Amino acid sequence: MAQKLFIGGLSFSTSTERLREVFAQVGAVESAAVVTDRETGRSRGFGFVEMATTEEAEAAVKKLNGQEVDGRTLKVELAKPSGSGGGLRGGGFKRSRW
Repeated sequence: MAQKLFIGGLSFSTSTERLREVFAQVGAVESAAVVTDRETGRSRGFGFVEMATTEEAEAAVKKLNGQEVDGRTLKVELAKPSGSGGGLRGGGFKRSRW
C-alpha cells in the first residue's frame, strides 16, 4: 500500500521533477508534488511524495531526512492523514458569552 511523506525544507528552486528524482533513488515513487502559492505560483518550500510501499517510505525517511538537496536540509516524515484531529468540529465547548 502506498505511503505519503511530508517533505519540508525544500529550496524554492526545487521542482516536482527534481523531488521525484531524489526519492526515486530510494524506491518506487507513485507521485510527487511541490506545493506552490496559488497567486504567485512560487514554491512554498514543502511538498509531498507518495512511495509505493510502507517499507520504501520508511527507508526514504531514514535515508533522506536531514540530507541536503539544492542547498537546503530536508525534513522528511510520514504524512499525517488529512482531516484527522484538527479543530473541535462540533464537539467543542458550548458556553455562554455571559
